[in-house]
Amino acid sequence: MAIEAHSSSSPFSLWPDRLRHSALVLAVAAVALSTLVLFDELSVLRAATVFVCLAAAALVPWRLHNADASREDVSANPVETAVVSAVVAGMPDPAVLLDRAGRVIHLNAAAASLAPALRRNELAQFALRSPEIITALREAISTSETRRATYLDHVPVDRWMELIITPVPVPSAFGGADKCMLMTFHDQTPLRRVEEMRADFVANASHELRTPLAALSGFIDTLQGPARDDPKARERFLGIMHAQATRMARLIDDLLSLSRVELSAHVRPDTIVDIVPIIRQVADGLEPLARERQVVVEIDLPERQIPIAGDREELLRLFENLIENALKYGASGGKVIVSLTSALSGEGTPEIRVMVRDFGPGIAPEHLPRLTERFYRVDVGDSRSQGGTGLGLSLVKHILNRHRGRLLIESVPRQGATFTACFPQSKAASAAQSLV
Repeated sequence: MAIEAHSSSSPFSLWPDRLRHSALVLAVAAVALSTLVLFDELSVLRAATVFVCLAAAALVPWRLHNADASREDVSANPVETAVVSAVVAGMPDPAVLLDRAGRVIHLNAAAASLAPALRRNELAQFALRSPEIITALREAISTSETRRATYLDHVPVDRWMELIITPVPVPSAFGGADKCMLMTFHDQTPLRRVEEMRADFVANASHELRTPLAALSGFIDTLQGPARDDPKARERFLGIMHAQATRMARLIDDLLSLSRVELSAHVRPDTIVDIVPIIRQVADGLEPLARERQVVVEIDLPERQIPIAGDREELLRLFENLIENALKYGASGGKVIVSLTSALSGEGTPEIRVMVRDFGPGIAPEHLPRLTERFYRVDVGDSRSQGGTGLGLSLVKHILNRHRGRLLIESVPRQGATFTACFPQSKAASAAQSLV
């Protein structure tokens, strides 16, 4: 094999091809020289010498490289090579490489997902419409200096992004130097969420925990003082203290759950889960509460699988809050219906709807827009007596936001209330459902 490779790469191996490409020229030269010899214009020896020189010039490999490859090497832009494209594609953060005029040369998949309007060989200013981005890009192009910009992206959820534009010196096609701009986007949302979570937790905890802590402190003082030797009062106070401690534990648990959901609100779950067994699991777990409140829970769910892209633990918490609220605040109706249907959203996209309906006293219209606010209660006394924290529907709303869904609330006083959790049916979930 080595001998064959060596022989194929020797200069003599190229002679048949060169002779074939020069055949016409050599034939014309032979005819012309023969004519001159016939008319005694040239001697045979001189004619033969000229023909040999022409043949040698045609057969000698003056060009050592392929002409097409050389032409491509000269005309191709070094920045547009596959190597540079692979480097940009391998960057973990969204990255876009621009030329000095601001046109896109390369971009990776993360950048295409962040800004779908970006196109190769088109100006990035047309695709990135944030004023902070455009200003930073213009300054980086004009000054050839690094620029940073922080901006808030509102679609589909709020995300804080940091843009870094770095000038990159690159060789030009003719041996000179040129400037390109490397744009990298860094997601600052987790850091911002942590700061907001810390501030909200301190504010909410200090406000909502003050009442049960004051109650516990008062009962402890009473048990240590006047009720020290009163068994009946001690038993009663200990029961109240247990209820207050349970409420504080649930309040802290709800606050932490809400903070965790908000921390990852910008990251949509991509795991395909079947929500039918999740709803059944929640309903079975709340059966003791339903018997205690003398409420019949009717489950109307399909037998087939209903897959969606979601987080199982968060969906368990969502349906638990909705069904538990219906059992607590709609118990007077004696019945709660949990059903699942498919429908089209207002934009015409398919979605899965899980409806939880009770037949209790209902909710007045003026309260409906504020039900998902933190610590908002229609009846503060009733909510606290039921062990509510005022965070259940707020947690439901944030979980649905993370799943790119929505919450619909319908209620008529004295006719009950219906809470509908709507989930978009993704393409992956639709494909998974079609295989079932």
